Amino acid sequence: MQVDHLLRLDRLDLSLVWGDRALLGQEVGGVTATDLEDPARFLETGEIVLSGLVWWSREDDPAKADRFVSALSGAGAVALLAGEETHGGVPEEVVDACRRHRVALLAVPAHTSFRAVTEAVYLRQWGELSRRPTDLYALPESVRADLDRALEHDVPVAELTDRAFAHLGTPDCHLLTGSGRTVARTGGAVPLPPRRAAELLRAARGTTVRVEGDDDTAFDAWHLYLPEEGQVPPRVLQEIAELLGRHRRREDRRRATRATASAELMAAVGAAYPDAHRVRGALAACGLGDGRAYTVVVASAEPGGGPDGGPGRGRDGNEGRDGAGGARKAAAPEAAAALAEALNHLPSAAFASVVGKRPGGEAMAVLAHDADAAAELRAVLGEAWPLVHACRPGTALHAGFGEPVTGPAELNAALAQARYALAAARAAAPSAQCVAGLDDLRGLDSLVAGIPAAVREVYRTTVLGPLLGPGRASHATLLKTLEVFLAHNCSWARTAEALHLHVNTVHYRIERVEALTGRDLSRLDHKLDLRAALLCR
Repeated sequence: MQVDHLLRLDRLDLSLVWGDRALLGQEVGGVTATDLEDPARFLETGEIVLSGLVWWSREDDPAKADRFVSALSGAGAVALLAGEETHGGVPEEVVDACRRHRVALLAVPAHTSFRAVTEAVYLRQWGELSRRPTDLYALPESVRADLDRALEHDVPVAELTDRAFAHLGTPDCHLLTGSGRTVARTGGAVPLPPRRAAELLRAARGTTVRVEGDDDTAFDAWHLYLPEEGQVPPRVLQEIAELLGRHRRREDRRRATRATASAELMAAVGAAYPDAHRVRGALAACGLGDGRAYTVVVASAEPGGGPDGGPGRGRDGNEGRDGAGGARKAAAPEAAAALAEALNHLPSAAFASVVGKRPGGEAMAVLAHDADAAAELRAVLGEAWPLVHACRPGTALHAGFGEPVTGPAELNAALAQARYALAAARAAAPSAQCVAGLDDLRGLDSLVAGIPAAVREVYRTTVLGPLLGPGRASHATLLKTLEVFLAHNCSWARTAEALHLHVNTVHYRIERVEALTGRDLSRLDHKLDLRAALLCR
């Protein structure tokens, strides 16, 4: 395992502060956590060092940081992983010291525990060890042979999990996703509600082992969770996780073979001039031809939607640097993964779904269900969405769904409804998470948000054009006055108070707005025209 592998583990959410390719390519031999000012005597060559930086304060001399990093360099440490919680970030003095002594520096966010980092390192090392040719296995030969046969015979993951732990007395074990969805569990394990399961994973209680997949994300990655520590030897757990990983990768490959059919369905439903026959055939190809009713859901994932408003992170944990267009492209698979994970919380007996990607970074799903199941869809999706978002709290995650329809010919209209609802969700929580339906379109702002950007721009220019030109700075003042005037229900006195102006000045400015736009602000329809134009910005 190399240092840069840690940056690719999206569940850790680490970020690179400083380090070049040579430093990031160093092999990791172990982990030590310390907050001693001089930890040199406790370090081994090749280790990464976890530190909460409790030993440092802003009043300290920079030489203190230099001595700490110098001790790491002298002991042969390959990287410093600095916790951000104590100081709200990594102090510049520590960054400068790492540059001088050529020690790679990674930041550990407050929501990532040092235990999670330590487990990630050692589990990766165990995984690499298990892939080396050897005659030494932790699982008995008979058990391994039985599990290999089960895997070849394509037994369900629930049966495979139960059989993997049977020779250990079937301890309580859950196979969970990051959002708390139970993929499988051993026979004696009590069911875990998704919210409780997600809390247990985040709290790192008991024993958790990541099941490595090829294309998994923070939303749908699998984790083996045992509520008690020490029940199962770590090497045995790693072998079981590798077995389940083989099952997962096989399922992922099968899903990939169905991508063409799902792409055709998305294209057929979203066509400018939809063909009901084409949509019907695409539904049948995806196994949704027998639905009594259909619902369309659209989702988006925007990086940098966290509370700090900073840049988002890709699946490799690194900050995006390719601009808004690149960020949208990177968000497209995240939106699809998030939407698929949320819909997997639905009972499979009642709902069947296909998820695909649409242009512009959106994900789309078509669900087939009974006519009376629409309320359950909204309830389950509303409960699951915050849990899915918690897997990527720095991402603004939104979803909108249309009204249920009964035939293929109506799916295009349902898609339009879902996109309007998605716009309402973005308007309600621009930098967080929200899921909305058409009944959430309760104001002009949420209604306007669903209009295509090009149409909004033309309308804004048509209505406010004389106030938008760059030639006169006074026009910006008039726009601000108009916005405040409408926000205060056209009250002259409250507008004057809010802008710290004399009432006569407000009267003069509003008269200028009316003259330039040709609108009369004593008329309700003209007020709405101007309010809608302002919302189109």
